[in-house]
Amino acid sequence: MTTPAAPTAPTPLHIVMVAYPDMTQLDLTGPFEVFARLPGAKIDIVWKTSTRPVKDVAGLSIMPTAAFKEIHDCDVLFVPGGPGQLELMEDRETLGFLQEMADGARYVTSVCTGSLILGAAGLLKGYRATCHWLSLPQLAHLGAIPVEERVVIDRNRLTGAGVSSGIDLALALASEIAGEEEARRITLAIEYQPEPPFPPRDQEDPRLVEEVRGRTQGFQDKRDAVARRIGARL
Repeated sequence: MTTPAAPTAPTPLHIVMVAYPDMTQLDLTGPFEVFARLPGAKIDIVWKTSTRPVKDVAGLSIMPTAAFKEIHDCDVLFVPGGPGQLELMEDRETLGFLQEMADGARYVTSVCTGSLILGAAGLLKGYRATCHWLSLPQLAHLGAIPVEERVVIDRNRLTGAGVSSGIDLALALASEIAGEEEARRITLAIEYQPEPPFPPRDQEDPRLVEEVRGRTQGFQDKRDAVARRIGARL
């Protein structure tokens, strides 16, 4: 009588998610919910120090699990966006860490303006990528090819558009790593079936779109100037 083979253990999957002051927490926590359900996943939330919480732009505290110096490689690198991205684009320690991680990572990923941080580290030169719609053109300053899509996959670079696209990005990556059926199981488990109560931007009242653009114009001008300055050095 043949003894049944033992179930195969999931292949270990080390996911490194960067947390930083004044990020947008949903950029990180939405994908985290999906990543945590991947077979074999081990997730580290990392920042310069792991002894103090990181506060997002609205004041929500998230405790890192490791400091940069404690992490030496990963399978998946993930960077969220948020207003704090502006400072990180010229932070040598952070950019150096991202370059080190990306060198051996299977996938380099981001959501929202996290792609601008990847771009500042020189990790999107020649890659198609996306970003929050208000900042999308700034990717070109950093050598990337801006694409206005919800999720953009170019080789091993996966980037998501604005904040709420994080779950879409994470599910796309789950499909790449664990197969479509597993990604669909995760979709069912988190009951991801969005039904937005309001029209998407391309169908929204243009007046409201321009009001949102106007409210953030000053900050977007700063982002654009920094992206241009960094791009000139890349």
